[in-house]
Amino acid sequence: MTNFPTLDRRSLLIGAAAAGAALIVGRSQPGIAKPAVKAAAEGPWAVELFTSQGCNSCPPADAFLGRLSMRPDIVALSFHVDYWDYIGWKDPFASRETTERQRAYARVLKQRYVYTPEMVVDGIGHDTGRDPGPIKGLLAEARRRSPKRATPELSRSSSGPLSIKLAAFDLGDKSADVTLAVYDRRHTTPINSGENQGRSLQNFNVVRHFELVSRWDGAAADWTIPADRIGPLQGMAVLVQHADHGPMIGCNKLEPAYSG
Repeated sequence: MTNFPTLDRRSLLIGAAAAGAALIVGRSQPGIAKPAVKAAAEGPWAVELFTSQGCNSCPPADAFLGRLSMRPDIVALSFHVDYWDYIGWKDPFASRETTERQRAYARVLKQRYVYTPEMVVDGIGHDTGRDPGPIKGLLAEARRRSPKRATPELSRSSSGPLSIKLAAFDLGDKSADVTLAVYDRRHTTPINSGENQGRSLQNFNVVRHFELVSRWDGAAADWTIPADRIGPLQGMAVLVQHADHGPMIGCNKLEPAYSG
């Protein structure tokens, strides 16, 4: 796993993106950037999968997330939790931080326990993700609840800084968290022990680092992530959600196409 320097919570500096021409959300660049949504009213919508390579019921949800990740209207993120690591296989992408994110959602969504696989859709509800039906239902509910989105604009040149911009948005008397996630687009891992022993697992949009950029009050704002602090990872997403793991009010992604 890539090691990142200690980061200040108010100005997260974190890496990803492919070399080449500028990557700008909202503009299509064949072979480098995937097409982005045309308007905030069309999303995107966030799907966060909590999974583990040590869990034998997770691969169908992992595969479904891979399909979702190809959609321009979905920000699909795979968070690998660490509480399966003791059963014979240590997931190389798992961390305590991702487990704590899942536990925070469990608290807010009034779950009695955490489980894998679990897909959290736009911060409003959850299901296993092994059957696409309930997730499609939750996406429809997310569209109904949040037709107007605070969609961040993301841009970055091949060797320059990452720019995050948010237009003014009415949050009422609430505040929102702006979080940046950095992820690898795809991994294939041979599993040598544990519940999935003998299998070769495919994981998609594997989050390698995430942290709060800022607490946001809804006023027009922008943040710059300097180039000298950007690592060599493959994708970035910005999530905007009501403070402390509440419902999502906007998100967007910046990523190259799959390689190989």
